[in-house]
Amino acid sequence: MKLPDAEHRFVCDVVGSTPGLSKGLVFTPWDVGGLYFDDGVAPQLALQLYFDEIQDLEAALAPDGHLQALAAPGALPSLAGAAREQQAMLARAFPVPDPEFRTPPGEPWCTYLVHYPGEAEDIGAWLAHYLKNHTRIMATFPAIREIEVCSRIDWCGALPWPRVDHMQRNKVVFDDGDALKAAMTSSVMQDMRADFHTLPPFAGGNRHYPMKTVAAG
Repeated sequence: MKLPDAEHRFVCDVVGSTPGLSKGLVFTPWDVGGLYFDDGVAPQLALQLYFDEIQDLEAALAPDGHLQALAAPGALPSLAGAAREQQAMLARAFPVPDPEFRTPPGEPWCTYLVHYPGEAEDIGAWLAHYLKNHTRIMATFPAIREIEVCSRIDWCGALPWPRVDHMQRNKVVFDDGDALKAAMTSSVMQDMRADFHTLPPFAGGNRHYPMKTVAAG
């Protein structure tokens, strides 16, 4: 079910007006067929909020914090009964050859959200390999605009949603769904798969979801 426009605007308004926020992104599903991975139905809504200081994040998540508006009864009726989750993470951005978006003004761009829900046998070795090697290959995708890898942190907050402890999330970002599909069907995927098989041991697999992306506020 598509998130109604009124609810999408509400989310963008709440997120965009968060005190201390440096950037807020709102994700909804983008139906991009023919990708290498097919992990089923994408989340109906996902949010990524950036803060320069963890104190600002924790203030927004406090019992009387700004983001409690998203959890208020009746705030998002189309998501009533939907599973919800939250996680705070440290975000690392990596350079790409050409970061300038060609997405038309007012149109969403396309983010490929990925998460690893399990555990690595040695998280230090895992991160060292992934951050050095896997991101270097990602940067060779045609027309890639952004690369980001997020790792776990501890945080204080009072949103009434279950917390998850995924060992890693990452994303690659493109102008639109066609650009994502072109990248995921390019020869770079062979290099990605080859490097994937050299990653330090881990359990839990991974999940991939193409998402329409807009900036909140």
